Amino acid sequence: MCALRYVYAICRPFPAALSAELTGIAGVPPRLLRHRDLIAVVGSVPEREFAAEPLRRRLEDVPWLEATARAHQSVIDSLTAVTSPLPLRLATVLRDDSGVRVMMDERREVFLRTLDRLDGRVEWDVKVFLSGSSASSGATGSSGSSGISGSSGKCLVSADEFTRRLHDVLSRCAEETRVRTPLNPASSPGADTEVLDAAYLVSRAESEEFVERVNASARDEPAVRVELAGPWAAYSFTGSTGLTGFTGLTRSTSDTPWA
Repeated sequence: MCALRYVYAICRPFPAALSAELTGIAGVPPRLLRHRDLIAVVGSVPEREFAAEPLRRRLEDVPWLEATARAHQSVIDSLTAVTSPLPLRLATVLRDDSGVRVMMDERREVFLRTLDRLDGRVEWDVKVFLSGSSASSGATGSSGSSGISGSSGKCLVSADEFTRRLHDVLSRCAEETRVRTPLNPASSPGADTEVLDAAYLVSRAESEEFVERVNASARDEPAVRVELAGPWAAYSFTGSTGLTGFTGLTRSTSDTPWA
């Protein structure tokens, strides 16, 4: 069977080389496909797994999907260390190099605008959890009926106030923010409750200060747990352009992915 083209990301040309030991999907090292003033980071993948019909089935295979996602992310992480990539959606696949070039031509202006916006910037993700022990403290009244007592309610208010202050502080360090809907409050007794799930687009030069502000704020409120993850490629700041909405289905040489 023929090999198809798996597209990890779009970048501007960059001088640094990727690690010679880096492998991607199917154990194949990624390569740089330059076209005009853009680079597509691509790999070869087997048609028996990544053509339209087998791919639909594979995406329901959880172990396969997890392994593919890890390989995809390892390539994006390596790119993020040397440039500011525009990551594409997992399983963005085209027929061959010509199909990749057509896609780059058709999306060129959008790619360039987005790369300009992301240049020199990374994504940091911050989550805030209210400690389950704090939230449940005093949650049962003297009569034994369930409900939020005064002490538990105070913890919730304190966590909300802390979250607003933290988000305001971090937003001043960030160029863009995305606040996602937190998970539903935990139903099991003693479990932590997520009260903030946000992404921040931060310049590399400001990242150290950003991390320091997160750490300093976390020490101010012992009733909450703050999780910081990053720096990542700016996944959360490309979706509005439709760039991460490409399907993972193979099309003909003359076609391009669609949103």
